[in-house]
Amino acid sequence: MKFRPCIDIHNGVVKQIVGSSLTDDGAKENFVSEVGAEFYAKLYKKYSLTGGHIILLNQAGTDYYEADMQEAKKALNEYPNALQIGGGVNAENAKRFIDAGASHVVVTSYVFKDGKINYDNLNKLISAVGRERLVLDLSCKRYEDGYCIMTDRWTKKTDTKLNADTLAMLSEYCDELLVHAVDVEGKCEGIDTALVSLLSKAEIPVTYAGGIRSLSDIEMLGTAGKGRVDFTVGSALDIFGGSLAFEDVATFCVK
Repeated sequence: MKFRPCIDIHNGVVKQIVGSSLTDDGAKENFVSEVGAEFYAKLYKKYSLTGGHIILLNQAGTDYYEADMQEAKKALNEYPNALQIGGGVNAENAKRFIDAGASHVVVTSYVFKDGKINYDNLNKLISAVGRERLVLDLSCKRYEDGYCIMTDRWTKKTDTKLNADTLAMLSEYCDELLVHAVDVEGKCEGIDTALVSLLSKAEIPVTYAGGIRSLSDIEMLGTAGKGRVDFTVGSALDIFGGSLAFEDVATFCVK
């Protein structure tokens, strides 16, 4: 289990938001940074934290998306080949992100089209950058019949259930998995232990995001995930306006 840091960028600025609130008109903001993405990349490099992710929150093809990308490049230049990047990634632009210094690209909506897994697009991504450079974002929401993968800023429910079989099957197509717990993400209200337990069944590295607010939550995550699930923390950290000390989290798993 290790800590995977994050840099979320919206309108060209590093922010922490409630993910489920994001629309073209804006989002509920938990924190707006006064420093750029390179500040956070430099901090993560100081602590030798790898495998974190940069997420571009604006829609691809917009001026704000390009502003997000320019800000992201500052972080990638500061800490090359150590951070993943997601948001608007497809087979046509994926290599652009790798060439800019990302270790991996993170993909959701391009693969989960019209509620189903689009294997053509998935294989195009593998051809573009290689399985070893691909992270699938299986962010999900809990319904009565189980967890369902969500797309399009977590507004659209797919037909794909997140379960042990799905984890095993999709692990054949990518290097890692990233899973945001949509119900608790950005709310600092505690983790979804049932989801973490499910993720411990993954055969490849998987990172959980959502609701972490304390070191006790991280300890709980370690127990529920059997030490096999990595984690990221956003709004709760003091570097993003919260009360949880970044240094404590960054050194939590260091023995």
